[in-house]
Formats: sequence, structure tokens, C-alpha cells
Amino acid sequence: MQRIGIKAWKAVEWLLLAAVALAFVFPFLWMFLTAFKTMPEVYQFPPTWWPESWQFENFETAWRSGPFLTYVWNSFLVAAGILVLQLLTGVPAAYAFARYRFRGREALFGLTLIALMIPAQVIFLPVYVELSHWGLVNTLWALILPYGASAFGIFLLRQSFMQVPDEIIEAARLDNASEWKIMWTIMVPMAKPVLVTFGLFSFIYHWNDYFWPLIMTNSAEVRTLPIGISMLKAVEGGKLWNVIMAGNMILVLPILAIFFFAQRHIIRAFVYQSK
Repeated sequence: MQRIGIKAWKAVEWLLLAAVALAFVFPFLWMFLTAFKTMPEVYQFPPTWWPESWQFENFETAWRSGPFLTYVWNSFLVAAGILVLQLLTGVPAAYAFARYRFRGREALFGLTLIALMIPAQVIFLPVYVELSHWGLVNTLWALILPYGASAFGIFLLRQSFMQVPDEIIEAARLDNASEWKIMWTIMVPMAKPVLVTFGLFSFIYHWNDYFWPLIMTNSAEVRTLPIGISMLKAVEGGKLWNVIMAGNMILVLPILAIFFFAQRHIIRAFVYQSK
């Protein structure tokens, strides 16, 4: 009876996991299939799963609807530029919070945690005014500089750095290693899974960000891919949902590829943090 109960519980667990997985996968699957359908198939009721004929022309229509190569390049520059700045500011800050004892450390770290609770939509107006005074509105710098530091990244890296044994740090100092060298040659390599995980989260968030580029840009030369995708709703004067879904596939595919290659590091990061 006990074995039957255990097997039944495992079956329930698998069913719950399958239901959760389906809830996450279904929208992507529907988007993928819709991207290859014709317009009559999109509006057909009851809906059909598989396209009768795979319409690869939808991707060409989406790509030719605007300067999509510029949108992709801008999105990459913005996401990569933000990530570089966040690492350059977050690693030293996390190292200081984790390894130094100084007056006001806890208060400063508390302010960092408070910053996690403030959404960008709350502070966009004063930031916009400041960037306007600097003449940076409608430039890529307006999309990069406001996100140059990440409270979440500092918190995540601090927790990782605190798990490094003190003996390793002291041994490096006995070998006359500078704090800068300790930070970049010892702490950073040991926190590689966490760095990869944070880098992936940061890149995905800013690659998909719609709000900030919407209010900071007004020309195609500096717009990002999410803005370009939203403009597909006006293609040929109507909402061509198959073309819109093809555009969304262009937006999502790079992220899925990055996640596929980095998933091992993400799992290691969560396992490491839980110890």
C-alpha cells in the first residue's frame, strides 16, 4: 500500500509539472504555428493546429515592413551595453558589500534593496527631463545609461561572493595580490554560474523592453526590435496576426537560443545559491 501511495503521489507530481510546462509552452507553440498560417486560417473557427501550407513569406513580409536589421542591431547594442555597465558597476559594489566592513554598509545595502522595489515607470519622468537637458533623448545612450547599475545584480553577486571561504581571500592577500586582482581573478571566476544567470536575465529583460525605448526614442534609427514589432499592427492598414507572430518569432528566437546554451549555468547558479 505504501508503494502504491508513493507511485500515486509521483504520478500527481508529474501531472502537475506537465500542466505547468504546458501552460508555459502553449503560447510559444501557438505563436510558432500562427506565424506560418494564412490569414483565413488565423481567423478560422474552430481553430486548426497545423497550417495547411507553411507560409514562410510571413517572415519576409515582417522583415521588409521596416528597417528590421537596424532594430535588431540597436536591440543588441542596448542589451549588451547595459550588461557591460551593470557588470562593471555591480561586481565592485557586490565585492565591497560582501568583503569589507565600513560604516553605513548595512544602510547602503538596504537602499540597494529598496531600489529593487521601484519600477522604472515611477521614475521615468525625472530621468527623461535629465536626459533631455543633456541632449541624449532619441539616442542609444538614453536607453543604456539609466540602467547602468542593477540593484538585483549587486544583490545576487553579493550573496555569491559571501559564500567564498575567507581562507581563499587571505591566502591571496598573503601572496600580495591586490584587491582588484582578487576580485577579478578569484571572485569573478568562482561566481561564473551566477554571472551567466544574471547576464541572461539582464539581456533578456532589455532585449524585450518596450516601455523605455517607446518614451525615449522617436525615430527608426534608434528604435529597438520590440518597437518595430509593435508597428507591424499597421502593416498594409490592418492587423495581420500571422505577420505579427512572425515578427514575434524574430524577437524570441535569439533569446531561446541563448537560453538553450546557458541553461546548464543557470541550473548550477540556483544549486550553488541554495547551498
